[in-house]
Amino acid sequence: MAGAPETVPLFVRDPAVDRAGFAAPNRLAFLADCLADLDAGLRERGGRLVVRGGDTVAEVCGVVRQAEADEVHMAADHSAFARAREERLRQALESEGRRLYVHDAVTTVVPPGDVTPQGSDHFAVFTPYFRRWSAEPLRTPLAAPRTVRVPHGLSSERLPTSASVAGVSEGLATGGETEGRRRLGAWVSRHADAYEERHDDLAGDATSRLSPYLHFGAVSATEAVHRARSRGGAGAEAFVRQLCWRDFHRQVLAARPETAVEDYRPRHDHWRRGADAGADLKAWREGRTGYPVVDAALRQLAHEGWMHNRGRLLAASFLAKTLYVDWREGARHFLDLLVDGDVANNQLNWQWVAGTGTDTRPHRVLNPVLQGKRYDPYGAYVRRWVPELAQLPGASIHEPWKLKGLDRAAYDYPDPIVDLADGLARFRHARGRD
Repeated sequence: MAGAPETVPLFVRDPAVDRAGFAAPNRLAFLADCLADLDAGLRERGGRLVVRGGDTVAEVCGVVRQAEADEVHMAADHSAFARAREERLRQALESEGRRLYVHDAVTTVVPPGDVTPQGSDHFAVFTPYFRRWSAEPLRTPLAAPRTVRVPHGLSSERLPTSASVAGVSEGLATGGETEGRRRLGAWVSRHADAYEERHDDLAGDATSRLSPYLHFGAVSATEAVHRARSRGGAGAEAFVRQLCWRDFHRQVLAARPETAVEDYRPRHDHWRRGADAGADLKAWREGRTGYPVVDAALRQLAHEGWMHNRGRLLAASFLAKTLYVDWREGARHFLDLLVDGDVANNQLNWQWVAGTGTDTRPHRVLNPVLQGKRYDPYGAYVRRWVPELAQLPGASIHEPWKLKGLDRAAYDYPDPIVDLADGLARFRHARGRD
């Protein structure tokens, strides 16, 4: 590719992605913004984005023949679906005497498989992985090319628009590299220093909110590490550690692709499913569990297509550990709404919380009342997302059922759907930890 006189920037909208359940409205709208921004950047350099719809292998091969290209370059992905698609494309291109180059460190900092422990194909525990990952040399991000020449005569479908996507969350962020890199620069310069102390602060919302841009490749994870380390300090290093978690989950999924749907470490759980879990699962999805911080997190997800990381942990623990509902139900709901919905991070974080994944303390349970008081001590996060409780004073907002003489009809908020002690007893009994 280096020195090639012409290049075809190509995006294929494959209906197989829809059929596989990955094309949720929030991600489609954000993707449309990303593609529009990419096309604008290419046009500034004399090029354009070519968009095709159909089977990825058939469309790529068709463009290759039209452009008389010798090479195809693509970013690696590590789900079972993506790897099967990559292999089909490789075989089709090689049958025509052309080569496929798959670049591993595009959406990751360190490619899966580059860092492994002795005697295994992946790290199962984060801390030793982080030590090895931190010692790896970083590639240097390259500047955008000054010019891009695209062969004439290549047809292209119209770019999708975010406005044309139905069912999008009202507060969804704007996608694209321009917005993503603006956010990265602003966050590193203004907020990185306080990240270590404030990243769990639900009301303060001191996280970078870069996860959607990292997911779509609109921001380079490698550049984010460079920018953070150039800033220096404990906050920047805490942020880099979070970027390492993304790579950690990808190297697990690359080695064990079945963990997208199966337990990484089975605990012989007999999860509540179907009718047994139906009413509780519905209340959880709607943010009507009676536990304010859990409900606030689920309502933030519905409104923004994004959720604070501490909120994700609390919502997931409540479903899997307190209600003892199969983690796959929660993971599916998250993937339906999260703009940063990513198989590796979503599924393996859910497994971490459910105790079937890589967590070295698989039986931990997060108490939503204690966690709410700790990470939203004045109730500001709850008041924003559960406005029917906005008039309750101070930390009492986390236990509204304890307030005497409260007119329930006035604030239309449900009683807790489960007693925390009962939920803990059920979980412990199910895990054989009476």
